[in-house]
Parts: sequence; structure tokens; C-alpha cells
Amino acid sequence: MLSILKNIPGIVYKGYERLLTQEVKSEEVPRHVAIIMDGNRRYARKLGQITSFGHSKGADVTENVMEWACDIGVEYLTIYAFSTENFNRANDEKDKLFDLIRVKFDEIVVDERTHERKMRVHAIGDIEKLPDMLKESIKNVELVTSSYNNFNLIVAVAYGGRQEIIQAVREIAEKVEAGKLSPEDITEETISSHLYPSGSAALPDVDLIIRTGGDERVSNFLPWQANGSECAAYFCAPFWPEFRKIDFLRSIRVYQTRMKERKQHTTIRAAHFLTALGKAEIDEVRHHSIDNN
Repeated sequence: MLSILKNIPGIVYKGYERLLTQEVKSEEVPRHVAIIMDGNRRYARKLGQITSFGHSKGADVTENVMEWACDIGVEYLTIYAFSTENFNRANDEKDKLFDLIRVKFDEIVVDERTHERKMRVHAIGDIEKLPDMLKESIKNVELVTSSYNNFNLIVAVAYGGRQEIIQAVREIAEKVEAGKLSPEDITEETISSHLYPSGSAALPDVDLIIRTGGDERVSNFLPWQANGSECAAYFCAPFWPEFRKIDFLRSIRVYQTRMKERKQHTTIRAAHFLTALGKAEIDEVRHHSIDNN
């Protein structure tokens, strides 16, 4: 009897997870999800462990999230692995984190799930600032997965949102100066096409941004792609190594709720417009249409 009682929380969790999964899959899912994986270091400190322990546990959760996102039909998953500001951390921590990222890229290359999912991998950021061994791993994983496009994993490493926009503006300015582009022809699409990843199709706008660890800010992450689309945001308290599938599913549900509210707002505005237009104006439009036909 005691063993049954101990299993009840796990049974309830699994049941709730299945319910959420069914609900989420029954509605439109976001095409592009971006995640700020915050809290690895605080998680390690909470348990009295060294920082690298938190990063390692966080990497395991990242693998889980890739599976969850792919399973529900997300097409693009962007994860914030290392920011330009993170270069200010201690050398030992940076070295261990770079090595962990390198190992994970190498594992992706040989993991059969990569090829079953037809997962394409891109790294975005100032890649030249990274250690040579990590740069080689990035080059290899991008090459091996270059023919895939069913599910896209984008890893932001040595990434800063403002720096991304600066480099795009510089490239566009160089083209204008060389006479390859006219200032009058510069559009939002022009800027998007010069953002990371370089030499590839522009990333679609972010539909949902998730941040763990309790902070409610986006930390210079994908400012053009996220703010331009007014994406949904989901901030939650668990540190990244504690992030569960139900947390992920709840974030998707937040996006779906927002989409419903937008559609309802559009419908209500259309109804108000027709009411304001009045019957006379509607009849005039109808007669005008008949006369033209």
C-alpha cells in the first residue's frame, strides 16, 4: 500500500503530461521557439556542486526539449548557449562550457535521431571568437546536416543581438557603397537576410520565447526576430536543469491562448466595423458591385 501511495505523484504527473500533450497537439503550434536556458549555475550552487555540474545537467534537458519540440511539430528551435557577455566569465568555466558544447555537437553528428528527424543544425553568433576545436565541430555538424530541413536546431553561441544587427548593417552599407544595392531598395527583408546564419536563408520570426530561472527579460536575444513579430513570452521559475515537459507544454499553451485572443480581437473589430459602416453603406457597396458586373 505504501509503495502505491509513493507512486501517486508520478502517476498524476504522467496523466497531466498526456492531457497537456493532447491539448497542445490539437491546436496550432508555434513554428519557431526560442529559449533562454537560464539557471544552470544557480542550480549547481543550490545543490552544493561545481558550476560545470549545472551546465552538464542543463545539456541533458536541452536534449529532452529537442525531442519534445520535434514531437509536437515545431520547425525551428533556437537555444541560447553562450552570449557575448558570457566571455567575461572565468576562463576555467568558459573552457569547460566550450568543451561541453563541442562534445554535444559531435554527439549530434553520430546520433541516429539526428538523421531520423532530418534535423539541420546551425550555430549563430561571432563564431570566430570561439576555440578552434569548437569551430571545427560546428563546421562538421553544419556540413553533415546541411541536406536536412525537417527540424532546425539553431544554437546561439558567442551571440549578441545588437552585435548581430550591427554586422548586418555593415554588410548592407558595404553593398550600397559598392553599388550592389540601392538605399531605396532596403526593406525589412533586406535586413533579415543579412542576419545570422550568414550565407543561409533568414530565420523566421520567433513565435514564442521561453526563459527559465525566474528572470523576466530577454537579455539581448534575437531582438529583431522576436520583437518584430511581437512573439508570445513565457517566463518560469525552474532553473534550466529542472525544466520539465509540462513546463514546455504550458509555454506552448500560452502561445496558443494568445493566438486565440488575437483571432477573437480581429473578429470583434471586423464586427464593429460592419456595424459602424451601416446598412446604407453596405447596400451602396453591393449595388456598386452589381453595376460593375
